[in-house]
Amino acid sequence: MIRRALLAALALAIATPALADSALRRLSLRSEGLGWEAVGRLDLGGGSFCSGALIETDLVLTAAHCLFDHAGNRANPRAIIFRAGYRDGMEVATRTGLRAVVMPGYVPGSDDVIGQLMADVALLQLDRPIAAANAEPYGISANVRAGENVAVASYGQGREEALSLQRSCSVLGERLGALAFSCDVTFGSSGAPVFDLTGGRPEIVSIISKGAREEGKVLSLGMRVEPAVRQLRADLRAGRGVFPQVVGAAKRVAVGASSSTGARFVRPGAGPRFVKP
Repeated sequence: MIRRALLAALALAIATPALADSALRRLSLRSEGLGWEAVGRLDLGGGSFCSGALIETDLVLTAAHCLFDHAGNRANPRAIIFRAGYRDGMEVATRTGLRAVVMPGYVPGSDDVIGQLMADVALLQLDRPIAAANAEPYGISANVRAGENVAVASYGQGREEALSLQRSCSVLGERLGALAFSCDVTFGSSGAPVFDLTGGRPEIVSIISKGAREEGKVLSLGMRVEPAVRQLRADLRAGRGVFPQVVGAAKRVAVGASSSTGARFVRPGAGPRFVKP
């Protein structure tokens, strides 16, 4: 199944010439992290983590597979910790999850590679909002086309202590809304936001779902995220598919000012899955 998934992934990369990619850069200094505070590390327990980003003061956008354990069971959102702007033991804010919702069509372990890629989107609602003055949420955009450049901000195995930014990588191709990128990601980068930087402020156009590494080259995969986010916001408001179910689950928490190198990205909850060639 993994081999078929890899072949399907490679088929996304059509003959679009890749533009020159920039190097992946660790944002070690506080000044370097300005504007990226709303990207954070999602600590899942047991040493596993994913990446995620605020799209509202209490909503984190990430990959659906980050919210399932290795057996395909839903993780407890209240055991997940979001560390906004995490860097070398410090963060802008730390919040625990309250509840979550994933795309209805997401089924861990499914053979439907493209369908599951498109459904690999989730929202984690936090127990308390993070003030926008400290970590301003990102907008969502549909402005992404094959042959264009995007940026990715992510955590990953071996660089989990600070956010890394690749300011320019390429959209290699698209099929049925699934996107292939040349962006440099690894274990733990699942859910990392893919940005359009052509406007005044970065806007999220996709998130990293999975990828493959072959002959020193990385192929990362995501989806057009705008339709999924629109649906997930509606589901969260209505309480559809939200877990855990609680009394008054359809009510939103009030928004306020309170404050793994040759292997494969296929392990749920631990980041994109790398498959050895």
